[in-house]
Amino acid sequence: MASHAPLGFGIIGLGLIADFHARAIADAAGAKLVAVCGRNANKARAFAANYGQDIFSTHELTTFLARPDLDVVCIATPSGAHLEPTLAAARAGKHIVIEKPIEITLARMDQLLDGVAATGVKLMPIFQARFGEGARTVKAAVDAGRLGRLTLASAYVKWQRSPEYYADSWHGTFALDGGGALINQAIHAIDLLQWFAGLPAEVFSWNTRRVHSGIEVEDTAVATLRYPDGALGTIEATTAAYPGWARRIELCGENGSIVLEDDRIIRWDFRAAQAGDEAILAAKTDDSMRSGAGSPGAMSHQGHLRQIENLVAAIRNTDSLKVDGPEARKAVALILALYRSAQSGKPVSL
Repeated sequence: MASHAPLGFGIIGLGLIADFHARAIADAAGAKLVAVCGRNANKARAFAANYGQDIFSTHELTTFLARPDLDVVCIATPSGAHLEPTLAAARAGKHIVIEKPIEITLARMDQLLDGVAATGVKLMPIFQARFGEGARTVKAAVDAGRLGRLTLASAYVKWQRSPEYYADSWHGTFALDGGGALINQAIHAIDLLQWFAGLPAEVFSWNTRRVHSGIEVEDTAVATLRYPDGALGTIEATTAAYPGWARRIELCGENGSIVLEDDRIIRWDFRAAQAGDEAILAAKTDDSMRSGAGSPGAMSHQGHLRQIENLVAAIRNTDSLKVDGPEARKAVALILALYRSAQSGKPVSL
């Protein structure tokens, strides 16, 4: 393909999140949606028609992957069904965008990562919260040492999901969701937390179902964290808190503390001020990076757009991937440790 031609994107799995991928591809420079693939042929045709009559639709994966104009595949199947289509796409030589979490067990996740690595194609896991200006600003401050020694590093995801969200769906099942509020909703906050503060050395977690009693997994969880350097932290997550508040990350240290809500910095307090601090606090809220606290459909597609443009640039060798498979593995490994702790009633070491 000529370097100036747009890359052909396809989507496997046509649930709610597929719309965010389709909108992001439509808005991304250097990308074009050319094909979609879903288990239901009628749904695939309807989805394709909604985004352009020239988009090819099929429920046959082999036919989909054989298209010569298909360069990148977005994996938007249920979380516990990522492995098989990802490996098929990689073996067909297609680059991959994969929704969070990469997979729902360590064994399946590592099989996926090893299989993709063996083919040489690029894999970009979706962790769009890292692409916000607020999150990048926080990361730069932490890396620069402005907070000094961290004392507390915590994440809070107090969201609302309706009963309809879980009804007749793979959501809330062990087989395809892998868990509940932690692995589905709080995973972006947990990824940001470990991106900022690193992985904890030890965790202890409690899980429960307070409101969504019909699901198999937790709708509420609380965890304590102990970091290798001695800092402590907590994680709180729920899908049963009306009306749903913005995702919140708190980092407290000896020389400064920061609070990030969605992608807005609401506390930026340092012992030693620097030029630009006032402008950071006064920055206009970037609503395009909203998280969908009260409803998954209220989330913005802007983060997906930024990630897809980063992948296009990486394929064109004009940039590097900002999130890769091994990096995205960390949040899933942490969440699975939280589940092991809740199940055993004991602390778990990472």
